[in-house]
Amino acid sequence: MKNKSGCWMDGRLRQRVEQYLASKDSEYVDLSEMAAHLQRLHRMDYGRRNKTAFRIQVEKVYEAVKEASELSDIEKKHLAKRARSIQKDGDGGSSSTDSSDQDDGFRDNTLNSTLTSLYRRDVSNPSGPSSRRAGSQNAGMQVSSGGWFIDKGRGPTSSSTLIDLCEDESGEGRTGVASSEPDRILNKSRKRTKSSADPAGSQPQSSKSSSAKGKPVELQHPCVTFEDVGGNEDALTEVCKLLIHMRHPEVFQQLGVVPPRGFLLHGPPGCGKTLLAQAVAGELQLPLLKVSAPELVSGVSGESEQKLRELFDQAVSSSPCILFIDEIDAITPKREVASKDMERRMVAQLLTCMDDLNSLAVTVQVMIIGATNRPDSLDPALRRAGRFDREISLGIPDEAARLRILKTLCRKLTLPADFDFQQLARLTPGYVGADLMALCREAAMSAVNRILMKVSTPAEVQGSAEEQLEGSGPAGAKTNQLQHLLRLLKTTETLPQEELAVLSIVMLDFQAALSSVQPSAKREGFATVPDVTWEHVGALQDVREELTMAILAPVRSPELFRALGLSAPSGVLLAGPPGCGKTLLAKAVANESGLNFISVKGPELLNMYVGESERAVRQVFQRGRNSAPCVIFFDEIDALCPRRSGHESGASVRVVNQLLTEMDGLETRRQVFIMAATNRPDIIDPAVLRPGRLDKTLYVGLPSPADRCAILLAITKGGTMPQLDPDVHLEEIASDERCSSFSGADLTALVREASVNALKAHFKSQQRGEVLPSGCIADIQVSRIHFEEAFSKVRPSVTPKEQLRYEQLRESLQR
Repeated sequence: MKNKSGCWMDGRLRQRVEQYLASKDSEYVDLSEMAAHLQRLHRMDYGRRNKTAFRIQVEKVYEAVKEASELSDIEKKHLAKRARSIQKDGDGGSSSTDSSDQDDGFRDNTLNSTLTSLYRRDVSNPSGPSSRRAGSQNAGMQVSSGGWFIDKGRGPTSSSTLIDLCEDESGEGRTGVASSEPDRILNKSRKRTKSSADPAGSQPQSSKSSSAKGKPVELQHPCVTFEDVGGNEDALTEVCKLLIHMRHPEVFQQLGVVPPRGFLLHGPPGCGKTLLAQAVAGELQLPLLKVSAPELVSGVSGESEQKLRELFDQAVSSSPCILFIDEIDAITPKREVASKDMERRMVAQLLTCMDDLNSLAVTVQVMIIGATNRPDSLDPALRRAGRFDREISLGIPDEAARLRILKTLCRKLTLPADFDFQQLARLTPGYVGADLMALCREAAMSAVNRILMKVSTPAEVQGSAEEQLEGSGPAGAKTNQLQHLLRLLKTTETLPQEELAVLSIVMLDFQAALSSVQPSAKREGFATVPDVTWEHVGALQDVREELTMAILAPVRSPELFRALGLSAPSGVLLAGPPGCGKTLLAKAVANESGLNFISVKGPELLNMYVGESERAVRQVFQRGRNSAPCVIFFDEIDALCPRRSGHESGASVRVVNQLLTEMDGLETRRQVFIMAATNRPDIIDPAVLRPGRLDKTLYVGLPSPADRCAILLAITKGGTMPQLDPDVHLEEIASDERCSSFSGADLTALVREASVNALKAHFKSQQRGEVLPSGCIADIQVSRIHFEEAFSKVRPSVTPKEQLRYEQLRESLQR
């Protein structure tokens, strides 16, 4: 659009200036304030412009708007005067005019009518020659169905007010003209102007939608403080060290050092990354710009980068503030593996924006926090110093951290005075903060079901008892419970205080909730704690003592190890014949110590694609570090670490090298213990068995007669499952010569086969019509005859030749 002086003018800026002037009540206008207001309001269009240049442009637009408004007032007065004269002529007031004047008016009206009809024909035929002639010769005129108009602007794109200079004499303008005729004419002409093909003055729909999409992120003021974050004291200490420049920028100015600009929070889902960022803003009472990374992605080319620039501009203008980008891995993938150019551009734009903060000044008090649970998928350029200066890991909390989290979550819960938080923390290994919150919620629901959902009226109790006698007890109890629930829901009265007084969440409610709340780490493929205890392990007392000193003692008494200058063993290798309980021992140790447990079957890490096997090994150790304290158990490790001859260069060699590299990093895997099991230690690469890696090898051999008796007691739960006949003596079975080469797995197979024999005998007795004395299936007992039949089918899994080889292995380990 051009103004009166012939200079081009932004039509959108003109409309926005008019809107600003319409919203002002006073006649005085401060141009600097108006320019600053427009830059803040329309940050997408004017945010990055120079303030002085933009103010000069606004001043020119304001002068043009003011000039147009003055002309509009003159035109309105002229039209009002003309409308009054027309109304006077219609009332007969012109009958006393002179005849010469009438003749002149007649001639003028005739000329106007002729011109009007001429231009009407041209408008009805836009492609006619007169129309083209009018368009080329009369560039300053526009024609409409009501007459021809003079455009006060100098160009074809003007949006100025159009004045009707001719009027159809046969129209309704001569009769019945209301007092609002000038306003109607002006409004009509303005509508025609807006509907004309005016690219600069019109407001297309796309620009409106884009301005709606570019709505700035709202500043938040969280109420969460450090008191609401439990179990992350170390992380909070690290964060506070990075936030000194937010309150005292003069420290870094004095030193001449650029302050840290951001840090990266990473850890498994639910560990409290978002909560920690909100707590930092709430504790320091700083505004928080929270944005989820997918919100910055747009389908229009260049708009995603524009959103990033606007976000950082808003953070700088809101300084001091904290910019929190959640799930940052969605917009910052590694550029070499990015599938779209848009992803590479967004990574480059984010890097540029973070570098611009350092180039502005040391006093820009903006802290950028990124959160992700996939730190390895981020572009490496983002993780260097000057961008994300520090990476803070929020792993799965240990028992002490869970204790603090539970006390924080249960501050407002109604609990007994002697509630044992320590026991609950011990019962929840592998739980993150979100899991503990879900556990508290589920325990509260259990308490409500336990207290309020009871059917306590005598009639209902009597009815349910009668139904139980009739055989429909469970269905009747469910019906009564449903009726009681409906009564509670339909009652609008407040429950009496005596019923509410007994409401309390006890340990039984939490124990009931543990069965229904599954740790998110287990769902995400991270570690969990097995349910095998020492009660499931029979015998092996000497191996249990060694494992206790190797793993349990460093976890339970770390201060004693530090006082003696002892370091925890790097790894333990369990070697011995198959079926002797090596895997069972590893699970029991992890359960007894309360450590997280990652079980890795050796061959499952191998992949046919180059590099995937090594990546799987790195991922296992990364999960162990995130879940520390943790036990990583490699079953059948001889498949992963075969002996290297020095000539081959296949995938197995690369896997061995990767595993050795991960095992060497003692400082990076504190409280990550490695256990491995194999029945072929002779084919394992010697480098794996050296001190510092799997430096302790424990032999788990075939059980002795006393050990076999203990194993049989553990398998049969002390002779109760299955139910043993009085003529069965486990000591005699354990001392039998036929059991001399049996392993623990063989003894389990023996008991199972005897139980199957007892079940077969029961089916045969039913076919003959015989009934058990008490009529109860639980009275099926396993007798000595069933064990004798089982001995004829179960054979030892270790041959005498293999026994000799394992004995030589045991002697070599003892030396």
